[in-house]
Amino acid sequence: MDDDTKAALERARAHAEAFLDGLGERRVGPAADFAAVLAALDGPLPAAGEDPAAVIDALAAGAEPGLVASTGPRYFGFVTGGSLPAALGANWLLDAWDQNGALNVMSPGTAAVEAVAARWFKEAVGLPETASVGFTTGCTMANASGIAAGRHALLARAGWDVEADGLYGAPEIDVAVGAEVHSSVAGALQLLGLGRERVVRVPADGQGRMQAEGLRAVLGSAKNPVLVCAQVGNVNTGACDPMAAIAEACAGAAVDTWLHVDGAFGLWAAAAPGLKHRVAGVERADSWATDAHKWLNVTYDGGIVAVREEAAHRAPMSQSGAYLIRAGAAPDGMETVPEASRRARGVAVYAALRSLGAGGLAALIEGTCTRARQFAARMAAEDGIAVLNEVALNQVLVRFGPGDGDDDVTNRVIAAVQAEGTAWFGGTAWQGKAAMRVSVSNWRTTEADIDRAAEAVIGCYGAVG
Repeated sequence: MDDDTKAALERARAHAEAFLDGLGERRVGPAADFAAVLAALDGPLPAAGEDPAAVIDALAAGAEPGLVASTGPRYFGFVTGGSLPAALGANWLLDAWDQNGALNVMSPGTAAVEAVAARWFKEAVGLPETASVGFTTGCTMANASGIAAGRHALLARAGWDVEADGLYGAPEIDVAVGAEVHSSVAGALQLLGLGRERVVRVPADGQGRMQAEGLRAVLGSAKNPVLVCAQVGNVNTGACDPMAAIAEACAGAAVDTWLHVDGAFGLWAAAAPGLKHRVAGVERADSWATDAHKWLNVTYDGGIVAVREEAAHRAPMSQSGAYLIRAGAAPDGMETVPEASRRARGVAVYAALRSLGAGGLAALIEGTCTRARQFAARMAAEDGIAVLNEVALNQVLVRFGPGDGDDDVTNRVIAAVQAEGTAWFGGTAWQGKAAMRVSVSNWRTTEADIDRAAEAVIGCYGAVG
């Protein structure tokens, strides 16, 4: 190793260790805003290069005040996991290896690791052994990949090659989504030319679950093939669509259907014996999307797509070129995700799953749900604080103010908690009301962390009220 590389790595390790050592006690929100960090790091492009170790020191000093302790134990603002030690170490190793996961011939080592990770993932969440798996940047591209497979299959069965001929003149297909569909599915639909507004919205119940009877009515009146997008893990309530009933509705439809599942975090409930009933029937879908950097606690970025029919998965992803050397029958990385060059993201998934084992994964999922119920109980015990949802998984919605609560009070409490720094929560709107959204997703979060966060929230409500 040359001296510059060694020095840069040593400085990076020192700064990383200092950051991780302080996670438990540091302010959760940033100490500096965008403008302050920009002022510290901006300037003309240097005319001459700088010493690599000095660059690392300057980068850490300038950016660190603006960092959010989102990998720490009291960050609840978004569905954000922490970084498991094995996953973090694997990603450091992966950076040193610097392998391209596009073609198996480019890195047989990481390709084999990803093959094992794919099999373990399917085993953990109960998907078909023969399903095709790809490792994406996140659930948005996992949704796009799964929906692209569905678009291919429905049009191919109607006699149309969408990859070769595009959508101009293609037979029409319809898209059915729940009323509480996530924005990542809408983003995938607009990217694929299916339209985020050209959808049929199936009514949802009070927790955001798609109503299976409503879907049956939609399918019963459909004239075209229908791509159904279901959801396990509502981003606000954590509720899961009734997958068994939805799968039955699709199977019994007179028109051709494809069932895709957006399981950004909720799909992992299938890996926990005490929670898998929440997603019963999910294995009957045709494609699935989830994140690894949420409940699996893999470092960013990491998403996973799985498709029941390998041919349908590969068709919209594959590219051709005389220089693209295929090595054997196993799909290459670029045949399962929409990237010709990509990080071998499955390596961190492998490390996380191997370090946890089936039992550890179940304990992580069930433990964070227990912590969510603990927080909800503390909130519900206070006058003027209401929990708006059934705590089905790891999501809690909290509203502040007397009676039915008050939007202004709720938003002021959220702002006060963020400013106070003990914990970090974000805001949302649920059924027309402002609420504080609580996502307990981090392996580091303990009962004591929940107690500290709850006391901070109660104190801020008292100050605001």
